[in-house]
Amino acid sequence: MGSCIICGVDVDGGGRICESHQEDVAFDFRGNSPDQLVPSRFYRGVVDGYAEFGVFIDLAPGVTGLLHRSELDRRLDSLDWEPGDDVFVQVKGVRDNGNIDLAWSIRQADREFRGVLVQDGDTEHLPEEVDGEDEAEPSESEPADADADDAASESADARDETSETADPAAAAPESDAVSGDTDDGVSAVEADESDSDAETADDESDSDAETADDELDDERERVEIGTLSDAIGESIRIDGEVVGVRQTGGPTVFEVGDETGVVDVAAFVEPGVRAHPNVEVGDAVRIDGDVESHRGDVQVESEALVLLEGDEAEAVRRRLAEALTDEARPDGLQPLAGDEAVAELADGLLDAAEALRRAVLESRPIVVRHPATADGYVAGAAVERAVLPLIREEHAKSDAEYHYFTRRPLEDPVYDMDAATNDATRMLQDRDRHDEKLPLFLLVGTGSTVESADGIELLSVYGVDAVVVDAEVADAETRATVDTLVSPEIDGVDADLSTGALVASLASAVNDEVRADLRHLPAVSYWEETPDRYVDLARDAGYDSERVAELREAIALEAYYQSYQDKRELVTDLLFEDGGNLAAHVSEQFREKLETEVGTASENVVTEAVDGVEFALLDTDGYTHRYDFPPTPLLLDDLHRRNANGEAYATVGIGTDELYLRTTADVSVRDVAAHASELAPAADVTTAGLREGKIEFLSGERDAVEDAIVAAVADAF
Repeated sequence: MGSCIICGVDVDGGGRICESHQEDVAFDFRGNSPDQLVPSRFYRGVVDGYAEFGVFIDLAPGVTGLLHRSELDRRLDSLDWEPGDDVFVQVKGVRDNGNIDLAWSIRQADREFRGVLVQDGDTEHLPEEVDGEDEAEPSESEPADADADDAASESADARDETSETADPAAAAPESDAVSGDTDDGVSAVEADESDSDAETADDESDSDAETADDELDDERERVEIGTLSDAIGESIRIDGEVVGVRQTGGPTVFEVGDETGVVDVAAFVEPGVRAHPNVEVGDAVRIDGDVESHRGDVQVESEALVLLEGDEAEAVRRRLAEALTDEARPDGLQPLAGDEAVAELADGLLDAAEALRRAVLESRPIVVRHPATADGYVAGAAVERAVLPLIREEHAKSDAEYHYFTRRPLEDPVYDMDAATNDATRMLQDRDRHDEKLPLFLLVGTGSTVESADGIELLSVYGVDAVVVDAEVADAETRATVDTLVSPEIDGVDADLSTGALVASLASAVNDEVRADLRHLPAVSYWEETPDRYVDLARDAGYDSERVAELREAIALEAYYQSYQDKRELVTDLLFEDGGNLAAHVSEQFREKLETEVGTASENVVTEAVDGVEFALLDTDGYTHRYDFPPTPLLLDDLHRRNANGEAYATVGIGTDELYLRTTADVSVRDVAAHASELAPAADVTTAGLREGKIEFLSGERDAVEDAIVAAVADAF
């Protein structure tokens, strides 16, 4: 029976990784059959070549899988992989015919996994462990090569770009400090020249591990992390706060931040062993080391690392706090198009902008939740456009934007317990597995009504900060449950704002350098009656009315498909980088699909007049494709816009146990649901969502509910 290299628990069958940590380790596969691969594991592979439908990846000689383009988080032609490149992929499964289905991995370096193992057929072992009788057992004084790339390959020419095998006779003048120069932050232990005897080295290994990184060079002066990109190859000292820790198959990697940025610091004791176990997230530290560049990322190879205490620790934290205060609060708010209603909400928007900027500076992940609608996507994309450059500036890692910013669309515009449970599960896993800070949640176009109270309260149990920005509907009760709430309705601002328009101005406050990129977004977020100020602003940015309509329709269509995915690169192409062909093509599909459904629905609408109110009733179960585009709310919006005549008109789409209401008057959906509940007491009629006018009921009382809703709406006019 073996033990897990991550948590140490016993593993049946002599394995080296427990079930709960399968996805935390990168595997080098040395088997000869696809059947030996384990689904859900991440494997190192080599790019074999491209096809129209994806990329072929060699996991071992004769074992090749397909990474289909649908599994990528970007366009196929935007990949910068070349044949022969080392990459990491996840095995989704192996088919009966031996074909291997692969999935994309955000992690593309050894150091981003918590460990590295070699899977030799059906067995697994650490890279430095002997995997053949002909290999000599290394002496205890000779440290195994810490670079997992070296140990994982049988041919250095085929798989290793920059490895250097540790030399047990290499001298470490004047110090037993840890150092190294291998790829992905995998350092090698330099043995003292006078300490070549294996038994002596074994006796002293424990004390070396404890003291090697405690000897600072008194001659060095502190440099700022933000300047390290200009100091490659130099020996430096940094003071900062630990914002993250992860254990790889080689070194322990500490993410350390100061008032100017964040950098990875690699500290090595022996492969897979936690260096400085007493150093935790939030500690103030001083580090002497060498600045290296690994695959384009700046990294510090630690020679000495000590915990700071007392006045020195306080000085570090004071500098960070002062920098946060100075950098996080924007100088002011300049609403797009000079919108006066947005200006009235300046205090709340600046608070929201400060929270986002502070999260970036604190290396706190940001999670954005928004409805899977055109307005929701515009709002989410605006924040994304503003925040990602700040993350890139703050972090030396090239893929930091994928770790510190996540946008998760919501199928329903309510932040319910399902969404909150999903978020809580993810954030707790990231905290426990990867030592990540708990995230800041930004809810745009959702989370502002009491229907979201249970979900938000679940987050609050863990002390998670939540910021809510909603231009359409909100309840005052929400203000007591979130840290910041921006809402025209609650703040008494009379405005014809969309959430996309409001959040675009918020995004410009977060990062004024992207302001020009955001000017057309408010116009895209309106389906009708777009304010002239935003029409003019979009036109000035080069987007006429036809182009704006194409963007809106294209985003609405793509929002529906894979609604739970952010589709970051596709949305970026549509909203910011498209020359016209992509949006026009997708928009054409939108119109064709919508016209087909509207035609079918219109033929089956039942009209009736009750107390002077004209009703259009549609059986959405019988006369719509409920599980294809367009979604019911969007279809009813379009029907209502086309057919509503006069001030007393209502469109009702009723299904098995839910209905959607659209009216020409300002009718309270909650009041309608409450009245209908009195008229049909056995139906359990409740409001499910104010934004989309959604009401739920018991399916067995559908006929009674339809009559009750019609009566309640007529009374409300």
